[in-house]
Amino acid sequence: MISEDQFRNAKLIWDYHHMGHPLRKVDVAVGLGSNDLGVASYCAGLYRAGLFPTLVFTGGNSRNSAVRFPRGEAVHFRERALELGVPHSAILLEPKAANTGQNIAFSRQVLADAGITPSTVLLVSKPYMERRSFATARKLWPEVEVRCASEPVSFDEYLKSVGDERLVVDMLVGGLQRVIEYPKLGFAIEQDVPEDVRGAYESLVAAGFTSRLLST
Repeated sequence: MISEDQFRNAKLIWDYHHMGHPLRKVDVAVGLGSNDLGVASYCAGLYRAGLFPTLVFTGGNSRNSAVRFPRGEAVHFRERALELGVPHSAILLEPKAANTGQNIAFSRQVLADAGITPSTVLLVSKPYMERRSFATARKLWPEVEVRCASEPVSFDEYLKSVGDERLVVDMLVGGLQRVIEYPKLGFAIEQDVPEDVRGAYESLVAAGFTSRLLST
């Protein structure tokens, strides 16, 4: 169990990772692969609501998803979307990406190969991946208007659904470190990080929530 202070600090980071973009119609959506099948389910719901005509699922395997999705994240996400009524004709598959940058770059190429040049793109991700996905896409796909969305769950609900509070906090901390560090490496655009969010990050790192930090 995490302490009350750790919960508050993690909630600050959770809220920061959300971009707060209102949902509206876009040319295409990209469902970013992960170990969270809720991304595919949410994409299916947005498609049925008429927010976009074309949906790309992107992702190969990672250490967090290989056991659950042995055929690859994008393949399993597509299967879930088909179960929920999205037609084959609306889905494009990108089954090789191994990180967020590749998710964006490879999806862009899949769309180009299909003759689709969008001007607006909705990135659908896990809740705490919104800001990192946005910053990456703005760097690698600057000509499109990027919007972000994730399944609308509260932090407390998400902790309970995963069932491992420490892992979730580790992922939040690791995600924020990448938001801070990746612009220096040319992987993403800069994002303003408020002082209270930085303080929460530093407190959680000091408390040992470090398993998803970049290796030095």
